[in-house]
Amino acid sequence: MATVSAALSTLRSQRRRPRAGRVCGWFAEWRRPSRRRHRSLQRYRRGVRRTPGGADLLFNNAGVMLPAPIEELRTDQWEQQIDLNVAGLMHAIGAFTPQLVEAAAERGVADLINTSSIAAQNIFPNVAVYSATKAYVTHLSRHLRVELGPRGVRVAAIEPGIVGTELQSHVTDAGALQWLDGSKETMEWLTPQDIAEIVGFIAALPPRVNLQQTTIMPTGQAG
Repeated sequence: MATVSAALSTLRSQRRRPRAGRVCGWFAEWRRPSRRRHRSLQRYRRGVRRTPGGADLLFNNAGVMLPAPIEELRTDQWEQQIDLNVAGLMHAIGAFTPQLVEAAAERGVADLINTSSIAAQNIFPNVAVYSATKAYVTHLSRHLRVELGPRGVRVAAIEPGIVGTELQSHVTDAGALQWLDGSKETMEWLTPQDIAEIVGFIAALPPRVNLQQTTIMPTGQAG
C-alpha cells in the first residue's frame, strides 16, 4: 500500500527517529515481469547500502487483494497475490536482512515490520488465497523474530482491518465491491496515517521491547 508508505514518510518528517539510519520502503510493481522487479529491488538495496547508516528499519507493506470465489478458478489472480504477498515479501527480506543485522550490531537494534491483515486470523468469504498469503506473513514473522531477535533485529507483524488505500482499487469481484461500498456507509475506515503511527510507535520502543504482533481495527468493524 503505497499510501501507507507515503504517510510513514510524512510522519518521519514530523518526528526525529530515536536512532540513526535510514527507513526503507519498497513497493513492488507486480505488473512487471518478475526478473525486472528483482533487478529493481537489488538496485534499491545497493542504493540504500551506499547511504550513510544503511537500513535499520524495513517496512514490508506491498500487497494486493483480489477477492473471488474459488470456483471461478482465477488462477491469474491467485498467482498475482502469491507472487507479491509472499514471493515479493521474501525477496525484500532477503535483500535487506544483512543490513538490518549490521545496523543492530552497530546501534543495538533494528526493525523488520511486515504488514499482514486481520484476514490472517478471521474468516471471510471469497478471499481464501489473499487470507492464506497474509497468514503466511504473520507466521513467517513469528519465526523470523526467533531467528533474528538474538541478533538485535526486532520482527513485528501488523494486522490491520480495512484501511482506505489503493488496495481496494485492485478489486474486481462484484460481491466484494458491493461490500466495500456498503462498509463505507456503516463505519469509518482506518487511514494510512493510522498505520504509519503504529509503525512509528513500534520502531520507537526501547531496544528491549519487541511488539511482536499488533491488530488494529476500525472501531466500527466487527470482524
